[in-house]
Amino acid sequence: MIILARIERRYRLPSGYFRAKLFNNVRAPTGHKGLKGVSPSERRRLAWHLPDDFDRRPAKEREEILNWVRTVVISGSTEYRRYQAEAVKQRFGIRFPDLTDRRPIGEIDLEDDEDIQFLADVEMDLTAAAVDAPPRLADEMADLLRFKTATLTEIGFQRNGVWNSVTGAQKIEHLGLLFGALAASPRSEIKGFGVPHRNLAFGMLVFPAVWDWYVQWRERRRGFYTSWEVNMIQLGLSLTRIETGWLRQNPQLSARLRIIPGLISSADIEAARADWEGTCERFYKHGLARAKEIQRVARVHRDPFEPILPVLEADSPVAEYRRITEEILRLMPDARRYPRQAAESVRSFLMVRLALHLGLRQKNLRELLFCPRGRPPTAERILESRRRGELRWSERDQGWEVLIPACAFKNSTSSFFGNKPFRLVLPDLGGLYRYIESYINGQRALLINGAPDPGTFLVKTVKATSRDAAYNQNTFYEAWRLITQRYGIQNPYTGRGAIKGLLPHGPHNVRDVLATHILKQTGSYEQASYAIQDTPETVAKHYGRFLPQDKAALAALILNRVWEAA
Repeated sequence: MIILARIERRYRLPSGYFRAKLFNNVRAPTGHKGLKGVSPSERRRLAWHLPDDFDRRPAKEREEILNWVRTVVISGSTEYRRYQAEAVKQRFGIRFPDLTDRRPIGEIDLEDDEDIQFLADVEMDLTAAAVDAPPRLADEMADLLRFKTATLTEIGFQRNGVWNSVTGAQKIEHLGLLFGALAASPRSEIKGFGVPHRNLAFGMLVFPAVWDWYVQWRERRRGFYTSWEVNMIQLGLSLTRIETGWLRQNPQLSARLRIIPGLISSADIEAARADWEGTCERFYKHGLARAKEIQRVARVHRDPFEPILPVLEADSPVAEYRRITEEILRLMPDARRYPRQAAESVRSFLMVRLALHLGLRQKNLRELLFCPRGRPPTAERILESRRRGELRWSERDQGWEVLIPACAFKNSTSSFFGNKPFRLVLPDLGGLYRYIESYINGQRALLINGAPDPGTFLVKTVKATSRDAAYNQNTFYEAWRLITQRYGIQNPYTGRGAIKGLLPHGPHNVRDVLATHILKQTGSYEQASYAIQDTPETVAKHYGRFLPQDKAALAALILNRVWEAA
């Protein structure tokens, strides 16, 4: 690079003239000598975002660049991300490996980045667990999960609502954090209650003191209450509800209760064993009142709009976000010389384009199957049984269509679906069909690299350290976040990145972009809901950022026509 720069100066060529002609623009420079004291893993994360002449810049400027990259690109400079970065350092949760298909703690290297993955599309402490659940607690959790996920309720029991696999996994994580906090030592940085692991039991959850300690512990840890605490108390209420609560219908759980000084007394245990129904009812009344009190003072910690504010504030949010796809194509390497890197770029391009056209949640997008052109598409009945959609070629419309059964969606009972499948023919715009066919006909197989084919359209790059080509919730989030870091965030030091002021984020934010775009164009919450397969009420509450000035501008546009016509 130094020699090329000298030639440019000698022949009075524009700076970067030769670099622009290189076949691979997505390679990060290596061998930076100015990164002393930086671990190899962090060095790999930083390399892409450092300028080629990083080592030749003054020490003060190098420090400024490193600070910007670490703050803005790597961690994301929001208050919640800073809190999150500190929270993940404290591992305290209880794991249930037999119920979550995860390895026991003893088999995990907590120093290995590949082994530490976090749920990131829900607001929670993204904290890895510290210990596996004791056998009896694990048995109780398995019984609860069976009760809430079984197709048919067991004879003699009643229930209200059923958990799907995703909800079940989420509740396991949430309850694991509750029991982990109770078990953590009060002398540790977690400042838990110190309940011995052998004494942990679901029967504890019928006592108001247990829930009060937990929500107050979370308030001390975060600094204020959020909707998380309300949702957790509501989970406790559902477990103790009259007639349908799992705890209420299992009085034998009181047999495992033990005295916990300062939390559960012998009198509490005796009262619970004598009148389990009454104990559950007392907590139910207490929980209803406590949830209302917390809801009154709860604050929003994670503003979902903050990372994408520059996009939402644009006149055309979708056009602004589309610039990321254009940046991916601009930096795409030559497929003949760098086939795998080119395949990864095409995958990134398709990932963002499909999200912008379909408005799907992460789960539906990452689990989308595909049927190559020329083969008969999968029957809708089979897709319903698998709860997945499919990308296939439509002979009738002569285009690539996406068909997803209603049952595959989180809000499958929404009025949007009316028990009918979601179907959309993708537009052949911006070379979309060309890249879809290029990906299906060769680049996808290049990424799988001989590993078992998961059958999904989007697949991971299979490497020696990871032979699973299927994305899960964590890896798909990280893949999207990497796209926004490399191609989305405008880097003033390297000239890469499409959008100034953007911060790293996950795929769920695309739904905010789509809803806000339609609101700015039409002012209709109903039309905005069509773009993300939801209801106008949900858009108004969670997705659309439609400010008073946007409403006024839309009204002025119509009123000003009177003056223009005069």
